[in-house]
Amino acid sequence: MGKSESTKDFFEARVPALEINSQFNVFEREVFSRTPMVYNRRSFYKIALMQGVSRVYYADKGIEIDRPAITFSNPLVPYSWEAVSKEQEGYFCIFTEDFLKVKDQNLALHESPLFRVGGDHVFFINDEQLEYMNGIFKNMMREVQSDYVHKFDVLRNLVNLILHEALKLQPTKTYFQHQNSATRIAALFLELLDRQFPVDSPQHALQLKTPVQYAENLSVHVNSLNRAVRDVTGKTTTEHLNERIVNEAKYLLANTEWTISEIAYSLGYEYPTYFNNVFKKLTGITPGSLR
Repeated sequence: MGKSESTKDFFEARVPALEINSQFNVFEREVFSRTPMVYNRRSFYKIALMQGVSRVYYADKGIEIDRPAITFSNPLVPYSWEAVSKEQEGYFCIFTEDFLKVKDQNLALHESPLFRVGGDHVFFINDEQLEYMNGIFKNMMREVQSDYVHKFDVLRNLVNLILHEALKLQPTKTYFQHQNSATRIAALFLELLDRQFPVDSPQHALQLKTPVQYAENLSVHVNSLNRAVRDVTGKTTTEHLNERIVNEAKYLLANTEWTISEIAYSLGYEYPTYFNNVFKKLTGITPGSLR
């Protein structure tokens, strides 16, 4: 079972010569534009300033980026990206939600209009806005390599500048529909399901527990999700969810010292009795007898 890929893991695997910070970093896009990028199990948000022609694909729709744009990515919204033109310029920065949190304030970045599930994540910009955004990213590049003791405070302010500028923009409405949307929806559902595991701590319950929650993160109706998953895989969405939860429960029962109550909570069950009943119904045995 693979773990979520952190900012540090992601970039150490691709640019090992660079010094990586686990909460924030910034890069020029051309370093990563040679191959298509697909959604993976990552724990970070991403802002990209894009120049060059490319396409971004979501579950049941896509968009061609044929002029300068600023894009925003939420780690719970699967997508893929491919270059159309050879020239791909610009920058992107990645950061965790904790990076932007202000002390004594409970800011939910995933609820921002720029990052929230079902929101608009692509904004085309004019030449003046492009010059301004370029300047911000250049300042990020310079600051992240500096020895200034408060450089991450400066970087946090630069990120907030981009967020505020983007909130002034009108989102693009030029999405196109996939011809093979059922296949894409099913594939992205399975990727998003895989992203929930392994469960690393009994204090952190699964974020997504129901077909409705998965549908919301894929920005599709739950009926469309259920139909696509059943048609493509031969199993229902609920069957996939139950299989993964049971497999994770078996692993945790066999390989950890967590109590059954802790395992139940971590897998999204508020009451251990309900977890016991569901587990027995699906496996024929109780969690206690398996342990």
